[in-house]
Amino acid sequence: MTASIAYTLTIVLPKTDRQAFDTLLGAMPDAKHTILSEDKAFEVESNLPLLTEAVADIAKLDTLFDHCLQPSENRKKKLLICDMDSTLIGQECINELADFAGFKDHVAEITEKAMRGEIGFDGALRERVALLKGLPLSTLQTCFNDRISLNFGADILARTMKAYGSKTVIVSGGFTYFSERVALAAGFEQHQANILLDDGRELTGEVADPILGREAKHEAMKHHTSDIDGPLSAIAIGDGANDLAMITAAGLGIAYYAKPAVAAAAHCAINHTDLTTALYFQGFKDEEFV
Repeated sequence: MTASIAYTLTIVLPKTDRQAFDTLLGAMPDAKHTILSEDKAFEVESNLPLLTEAVADIAKLDTLFDHCLQPSENRKKKLLICDMDSTLIGQECINELADFAGFKDHVAEITEKAMRGEIGFDGALRERVALLKGLPLSTLQTCFNDRISLNFGADILARTMKAYGSKTVIVSGGFTYFSERVALAAGFEQHQANILLDDGRELTGEVADPILGREAKHEAMKHHTSDIDGPLSAIAIGDGANDLAMITAAGLGIAYYAKPAVAAAAHCAINHTDLTTALYFQGFKDEEFV
């Protein structure tokens, strides 16, 4: 059955490399191939057994690359739904805020356990936010200005998919203060996250209910795809355990430099390249990038 369905294998190198590119392309089966980025990214269409064998062969080579093997139909998705912390941005906002309160190492340890799925997300979030009690509201903007930066390709990914008609949404277990600003910087149309409570001058050490965690991210994806053929029309990207439900339910779920449990469950992974790889995986070429 699967052998009769056309599949596409996409290969992306971390940088332009003619020798590595030719070696990888030369290891592919004799089938239709398309260059997506000169000496950096290409795709091959064939049947599943041949492409699976090709992946096994090139995995033995001393070359770093990211790849995605998926059915050829409906690869360009109608919804881009992304985690924020350690996905669209290179930081965990709560860890950086905790640094201003003097608790960064402690909070970072809890964050790591939560992202690995070793402890419950809701309780871990409340515990960490409690340590932020008393931080002046001005600290939020200072933190954003001085500590937070987009990962390469975040804006290209969002703006390109939007230009081709896709919805673009950030769904974060972090905080709306940051997701609002990251959405604006990267070009996402909508954002959802948790709300830090304050008394008008300082953080109270509390977060508003309900907490946006694993199931809330899944529900958000279902909501945003209810009018565009359901979750299979979505591409979901994240790195932590609270992203698992949306990643596994999406038509294409990508683990981005992710925790082991997430990498194991996702359809494919970005481990060596940047967020523009999510465009290559959908068949976009360099000249189509915005």
